[in-house]
Amino acid sequence: MRPDISRKELILDGRLHGTLTTPPGEGPHPAALILMPGKLDRDGNLGKGRIDLGPALATALAERGVAAYRYDRRGVGATPGDWMATGFHEHRQDAATALRELAKLPGIGPVGAIGYSEGALHAAALGAREGAAAVVMISGHAKTGEETLLWWAAGKDAEGLSWPLKLVALLLGRSTMRGLAAKMAAKLKATKGDVARLYGVRLGARSMREFLVYDPKKDLSEVRVPLLALTGAKDVQVDPADLETIADVVPGPAETRRVPDLTHLLRRDPGPATQRTYGRQYGEPVDAGLVEEVAAWTAQRLGAGSPAGGSR
Repeated sequence: MRPDISRKELILDGRLHGTLTTPPGEGPHPAALILMPGKLDRDGNLGKGRIDLGPALATALAERGVAAYRYDRRGVGATPGDWMATGFHEHRQDAATALRELAKLPGIGPVGAIGYSEGALHAAALGAREGAAAVVMISGHAKTGEETLLWWAAGKDAEGLSWPLKLVALLLGRSTMRGLAAKMAAKLKATKGDVARLYGVRLGARSMREFLVYDPKKDLSEVRVPLLALTGAKDVQVDPADLETIADVVPGPAETRRVPDLTHLLRRDPGPATQRTYGRQYGEPVDAGLVEEVAAWTAQRLGAGSPAGGSR
């Protein structure tokens, strides 16, 4: 990171612990709120599963005159709370709070939202009704959560299940991964309370129930600010074909990119589309071309100049 780019810890709303990265100069600087999915921390990491999207994207944005804030979700990293008991819509509320609080900071201009995977869904909602000035969806989807789960499972069946997965499916009374996923979704939707046990495994039931029935098209149909959606052609967790739906549904200026060879882990893989190479992919850096494209698009849509003063 360039020495004239500032990075500091910042707590928003007295509870959301994150990192604010700012370009040199007093500003005002446009800013981007970076939203991660699941239990990933502000950098996009969980144990050995390291996406490392947050630092790379924040630096690229700052080099183009855009500040960036990324935070740990409830019960993740430094932010207090119980991640498993937090609902999908509570994460949405936290994102909206972070957007509002970020916009209030001295030296901050218009604020956009950049989300990855589940975070992309929340970013779109912030553009629809929370005042985000621009939206970037990285590996987001337009199907319901349940439809996306079943699409993923059908892909696993087409690829060919490993013997451990075949055994699990058979033990649970199903012969295919899609059948098993459908059974699991039905059981999850029938649960009560924030947390439940399913086949002996403790799960964040409320968050999963809310995600399974959530239809992103309802929020996408209200996004009138500039929106960019990017999904890898080798993504096996969300359907790249959803990009066409996003382009059709969004009433505002929408651009979509199906990125060649990009996987859901935001790495390029020239081989067959599969999760079996994830272990190797985690050892590689996040795709620099994706980071540069997102940063450049965001800076342009938010009206940023370079730290030195002219446009880039």
